Amino acid sequence: MKNNEELQKDVQDAIKWEPLLNAAEIGVTAKDGVITLTGVVDSYAKKVEAENAAKNVNGVKAVVEKIEISFGNVGKKDDGEIANEIINALKWNWATISDKVKVKVENGWVTLDGELQWNYQKEAANTSASYLAGVKGVTDNIIIKPQTNDEVEKKDIESALKRTWSINDKDIHVNVIGNNVTLTGTVHSLYQKDKTERVAMKAPGVVSVNNELVIEYDYELAE
Repeated sequence: MKNNEELQKDVQDAIKWEPLLNAAEIGVTAKDGVITLTGVVDSYAKKVEAENAAKNVNGVKAVVEKIEISFGNVGKKDDGEIANEIINALKWNWATISDKVKVKVENGWVTLDGELQWNYQKEAANTSASYLAGVKGVTDNIIIKPQTNDEVEKKDIESALKRTWSINDKDIHVNVIGNNVTLTGTVHSLYQKDKTERVAMKAPGVVSVNNELVIEYDYELAE
Protein backbone atom coordinates (compact mmCIF):
# COMPACT_ATOMS: atom_id res chain seq x y z
CA MET A 1 0.00 0.00 0.00
CA LYS A 2 1.27 3.47 -0.81
CA ASN A 3 2.07 5.71 2.12
CA ASN A 4 0.98 9.35 2.18
CA GLU A 5 4.25 10.63 0.70
CA GLU A 6 4.20 8.16 -2.19
CA LEU A 7 0.59 8.93 -3.03
CA GLN A 8 1.25 12.67 -2.84
CA LYS A 9 4.15 12.36 -5.30
CA ASP A 10 2.13 10.20 -7.69
CA VAL A 11 -0.67 12.77 -7.79
CA GLN A 12 1.81 15.62 -8.25
CA ASP A 13 3.40 13.77 -11.17
CA ALA A 14 -0.01 13.03 -12.70
CA ILE A 15 -0.95 16.71 -12.57
CA LYS A 16 2.37 17.82 -14.07
CA TRP A 17 1.92 15.26 -16.87
CA GLU A 18 -1.21 17.02 -18.13
CA PRO A 19 -0.23 19.62 -20.79
CA LEU A 20 -2.89 22.01 -19.56
CA LEU A 21 -1.48 21.89 -16.03
CA ASN A 22 2.30 21.55 -16.36
CA ALA A 23 2.88 25.18 -15.41
CA ALA A 24 0.05 25.44 -12.87
CA GLU A 25 0.84 25.98 -9.19
CA ILE A 26 -1.28 23.29 -7.56
CA GLY A 27 -0.62 22.05 -4.05
CA VAL A 28 -1.22 18.41 -3.17
CA THR A 29 -1.57 16.78 0.25
CA ALA A 30 -2.44 13.14 0.94
CA LYS A 31 -3.83 11.46 4.02
CA ASP A 32 -5.13 7.88 4.10
CA GLY A 33 -6.12 7.94 0.43
CA VAL A 34 -7.80 11.35 0.57
CA ILE A 35 -6.18 13.95 -1.69
CA THR A 36 -6.59 17.68 -1.09
CA LEU A 37 -5.83 20.06 -3.96
CA THR A 38 -5.08 23.72 -3.38
CA GLY A 39 -3.71 26.63 -5.38
CA VAL A 40 -4.81 29.16 -7.97
CA VAL A 41 -5.47 28.59 -11.69
CA ASP A 42 -6.68 30.91 -14.44
CA SER A 43 -9.54 28.78 -15.81
CA TYR A 44 -12.28 26.43 -14.67
CA ALA A 45 -11.02 23.90 -17.23
CA LYS A 46 -7.70 23.63 -15.38
CA LYS A 47 -9.54 23.13 -12.11
CA VAL A 48 -11.50 20.22 -13.63
CA GLU A 49 -8.38 18.72 -15.24
CA ALA A 50 -6.50 18.76 -11.93
CA GLU A 51 -9.33 16.95 -10.17
CA ASN A 52 -9.58 14.34 -12.94
CA ALA A 53 -5.82 13.78 -12.94
CA ALA A 54 -5.88 13.12 -9.19
CA LYS A 55 -8.83 10.73 -9.48
CA ASN A 56 -6.96 8.61 -12.02
CA VAL A 57 -4.10 7.77 -9.64
CA ASN A 58 -4.13 4.33 -8.02
CA GLY A 59 -4.70 4.56 -4.28
CA VAL A 60 -6.81 7.73 -4.36
CA LYS A 61 -10.11 7.16 -2.56
CA ALA A 62 -11.45 10.72 -2.54
CA VAL A 63 -10.49 14.20 -3.75
CA VAL A 64 -11.10 17.40 -1.79
CA GLU A 65 -10.83 20.24 -4.27
CA LYS A 66 -9.98 23.71 -2.89
CA ILE A 67 -8.45 25.24 -6.02
CA GLU A 68 -9.34 28.88 -6.64
CA ILE A 69 -9.77 30.64 -9.98
CA SER A 70 -8.23 34.02 -10.73
CA PHE A 71 -8.58 35.35 -14.27
CA GLY A 72 -6.63 38.58 -13.89
CA ASN A 73 -7.40 41.13 -16.59
CA VAL A 74 -6.93 38.76 -19.53
CA GLY A 75 -9.60 36.11 -19.02
CA LYS A 76 -12.19 38.22 -17.23
CA LYS A 77 -15.52 38.57 -19.05
CA ASP A 78 -18.94 39.86 -18.10
CA ASP A 79 -21.86 37.47 -17.73
CA GLY A 80 -23.43 38.51 -21.03
CA GLU A 81 -20.28 37.67 -22.99
CA ILE A 82 -19.96 34.29 -21.29
CA ALA A 83 -23.63 33.44 -21.93
CA ASN A 84 -23.37 34.31 -25.63
CA GLU A 85 -20.21 32.25 -26.03
CA ILE A 86 -21.82 29.22 -24.37
CA ILE A 87 -24.91 29.51 -26.59
CA ASN A 88 -22.69 29.65 -29.68
CA ALA A 89 -20.61 26.70 -28.44
CA LEU A 90 -23.77 24.64 -27.96
CA LYS A 91 -24.91 25.46 -31.50
CA TRP A 92 -21.61 24.27 -32.96
CA ASN A 93 -21.43 21.10 -30.85
CA TRP A 94 -22.92 18.26 -32.93
CA ALA A 95 -23.80 16.24 -29.81
CA THR A 96 -26.15 18.78 -28.22
CA ILE A 97 -29.58 20.13 -29.08
CA SER A 98 -28.96 23.77 -28.31
CA ASP A 99 -32.61 24.84 -28.21
CA LYS A 100 -33.23 22.32 -25.42
CA VAL A 101 -30.58 23.78 -23.10
CA LYS A 102 -31.17 26.95 -21.09
CA VAL A 103 -28.13 28.93 -19.96
CA LYS A 104 -27.88 31.21 -16.94
CA VAL A 105 -24.70 33.04 -15.88
CA GLU A 106 -24.27 34.86 -12.60
CA ASN A 107 -20.88 36.28 -11.56
CA GLY A 108 -19.15 33.84 -13.88
CA TRP A 109 -21.01 30.80 -12.55
CA VAL A 110 -22.95 28.91 -15.22
CA THR A 111 -26.20 27.02 -14.64
CA LEU A 112 -27.51 24.66 -17.34
CA ASP A 113 -31.16 23.60 -17.37
CA GLY A 114 -33.38 21.69 -19.76
CA GLU A 115 -34.19 18.17 -20.95
CA LEU A 116 -32.12 15.97 -23.28
CA GLN A 117 -32.55 12.40 -24.51
CA TRP A 118 -29.04 11.10 -23.88
CA ASN A 119 -26.41 11.48 -21.21
CA TYR A 120 -23.66 12.07 -23.82
CA GLN A 121 -25.59 15.20 -24.84
CA LYS A 122 -25.58 16.37 -21.22
CA GLU A 123 -21.83 15.76 -20.98
CA ALA A 124 -21.25 17.65 -24.23
CA ALA A 125 -23.24 20.64 -22.96
CA ASN A 126 -21.26 20.64 -19.71
CA THR A 127 -17.95 20.48 -21.60
CA SER A 128 -19.02 23.31 -23.93
CA ALA A 129 -19.47 25.55 -20.90
CA SER A 130 -16.56 24.32 -18.78
CA TYR A 131 -13.78 25.08 -21.26
CA LEU A 132 -14.69 28.69 -22.03
CA ALA A 133 -12.67 31.59 -20.64
CA GLY A 134 -14.31 33.50 -17.81
CA VAL A 135 -16.29 30.55 -16.42
CA LYS A 136 -15.84 30.04 -12.67
CA GLY A 137 -17.95 26.92 -12.33
CA VAL A 138 -20.83 24.93 -13.81
CA THR A 139 -24.01 23.64 -12.19
CA ASP A 140 -25.56 21.06 -14.49
CA ASN A 141 -29.29 20.68 -13.85
CA ILE A 142 -30.06 19.10 -17.23
CA ILE A 143 -32.50 16.18 -16.94
CA ILE A 144 -32.25 13.06 -19.08
CA LYS A 145 -35.65 12.21 -20.55
CA PRO A 146 -35.53 9.35 -23.08
CA GLN A 147 -38.06 9.27 -25.92
CA THR A 148 -38.89 5.67 -25.11
CA ASN A 149 -40.35 4.45 -21.84
CA ASP A 150 -38.85 0.98 -22.29
CA GLU A 151 -37.01 -0.35 -19.26
CA VAL A 152 -33.23 -0.43 -19.32
CA GLU A 153 -31.74 -3.83 -20.10
CA LYS A 154 -29.49 -4.96 -17.24
CA LYS A 155 -27.56 -7.34 -19.51
CA ASP A 156 -26.68 -4.50 -21.88
CA ILE A 157 -24.94 -2.59 -19.07
CA GLU A 158 -23.18 -5.71 -17.83
CA SER A 159 -21.93 -6.44 -21.36
CA ALA A 160 -20.68 -2.86 -21.72
CA LEU A 161 -18.74 -3.17 -18.45
CA LYS A 162 -17.14 -6.42 -19.65
CA ARG A 163 -16.00 -4.66 -22.83
CA THR A 164 -14.31 -1.84 -20.90
CA TRP A 165 -10.68 -2.86 -20.32
CA SER A 166 -10.10 -0.40 -17.46
CA ILE A 167 -12.90 -1.90 -15.35
CA ASN A 168 -12.78 -5.20 -13.49
CA ASP A 169 -16.48 -6.06 -13.56
CA LYS A 170 -16.12 -9.22 -11.45
CA ASP A 171 -17.17 -7.51 -8.21
CA ILE A 172 -19.66 -5.04 -9.71
CA HIS A 173 -23.39 -5.68 -9.42
CA VAL A 174 -25.98 -3.92 -11.57
CA ASN A 175 -29.56 -3.48 -10.43
CA VAL A 176 -32.18 -1.92 -12.72
CA ILE A 177 -35.62 -0.63 -11.78
CA GLY A 178 -37.37 1.03 -14.69
CA ASN A 179 -34.99 3.68 -16.04
CA ASN A 180 -32.87 3.88 -12.90
CA VAL A 181 -29.65 1.95 -12.28
CA THR A 182 -27.94 1.15 -8.98
CA LEU A 183 -24.31 0.02 -8.88
CA THR A 184 -23.02 -1.92 -5.88
CA GLY A 185 -19.91 -3.92 -5.11
CA THR A 186 -16.23 -2.99 -5.10
CA VAL A 187 -13.69 -1.39 -7.45
CA HIS A 188 -9.98 -0.69 -7.04
CA SER A 189 -9.81 3.05 -7.67
CA LEU A 190 -11.82 6.26 -7.76
CA TYR A 191 -11.22 6.30 -11.51
CA GLN A 192 -12.90 2.89 -11.89
CA LYS A 193 -15.84 4.04 -9.78
CA ASP A 194 -16.41 7.10 -11.97
CA LYS A 195 -15.79 5.16 -15.19
CA THR A 196 -18.33 2.48 -14.25
CA GLU A 197 -20.97 5.15 -13.65
CA ARG A 198 -20.21 6.79 -17.00
CA VAL A 199 -20.53 3.45 -18.82
CA ALA A 200 -23.89 2.76 -17.16
CA MET A 201 -25.17 6.24 -18.03
CA LYS A 202 -24.59 5.56 -21.73
CA ALA A 203 -27.12 2.73 -21.83
CA PRO A 204 -30.29 3.61 -23.79
CA GLY A 205 -33.09 4.80 -21.53
CA VAL A 206 -31.03 5.41 -18.39
CA VAL A 207 -32.27 8.42 -16.45
CA SER A 208 -30.16 8.14 -13.30
CA VAL A 209 -27.34 6.08 -11.81
CA ASN A 210 -27.00 5.56 -8.07
CA ASN A 211 -23.31 4.78 -7.61
CA GLU A 212 -22.82 2.86 -4.35
CA LEU A 213 -19.54 1.23 -5.38
CA VAL A 214 -16.96 0.94 -2.61
CA ILE A 215 -13.26 1.48 -3.31
CA GLU A 216 -11.01 -1.29 -2.05
CA TYR A 217 -7.42 -0.62 -3.01
CA ASP A 218 -5.74 -3.65 -4.57
CA TYR A 219 -2.55 -4.03 -2.53
CA GLU A 220 -1.04 -6.50 -4.98
CA LEU A 221 -1.12 -3.85 -7.74
CA ALA A 222 0.92 -1.51 -5.56
CA GLU A 223 3.79 -3.91 -5.06
